[in-house]
Amino acid sequence: MGLINTLLYGAERLLSLFGNKVSLYKYYLVAQPVSSTSQLPEHRGHSIYVRQIQQHESVLKHFPRPQEVIQSHYRQDAICLGAFKKDELLGYAWILLDTYEEDEVRCFFVPIPEGVSAWDFDIYLYPKHRIGFAFPRLWDEVNAYLRNHNSEWTMSRISAFNKGSLVSHQKLGARLLGSALFLVVGSWQLMLATVSPFIHLSMKQRSVPTIRAYPPRHYDDPEGNHY
Repeated sequence: MGLINTLLYGAERLLSLFGNKVSLYKYYLVAQPVSSTSQLPEHRGHSIYVRQIQQHESVLKHFPRPQEVIQSHYRQDAICLGAFKKDELLGYAWILLDTYEEDEVRCFFVPIPEGVSAWDFDIYLYPKHRIGFAFPRLWDEVNAYLRNHNSEWTMSRISAFNKGSLVSHQKLGARLLGSALFLVVGSWQLMLATVSPFIHLSMKQRSVPTIRAYPPRHYDDPEGNHY
């Protein structure tokens, strides 16, 4: 994770001793192109199927997330794609074609430009299925869904303390857009980011920063002429 992230992770673990009153989060913002190339060879992964999981299905009870968080995703019009083998859920991924309201901190993430950029989040594979064909099969269907909705890029935020997720996204061609650090103390929240709005101090629940995530070529062009 590097020295700085290791020190921040140690601070985060120490602050966790105070319960939910004090928290520290660091996210990397990344973007990856929506691929038309399959992650799997044609003869692999046929026993795994992917389908959309609806809001009130019983399988949601097995998600390793609080049910109120899951329902908040649906209220944002996010869709959940689940990978199954027979009747067993192997993993899932959430997709939004619009603004995402983060559930760990107070922040809106907006994929830009509207209509050709999406947001993916909470991609999860159950531990025993993390080696095998479940992830590439799931991601192929995520790409297919995004292509059908004219998306060229999908953005996401990844915990700087989750090396496995960072490596997985790098293998998919993800490019770094920036980072954001959040310190939460009770109802107070301080955000320090490498992208606009750079610094934001919230003292009330209704005070929420908005981060707009642009495709990499926007950052490559100082004038932002592509959009």
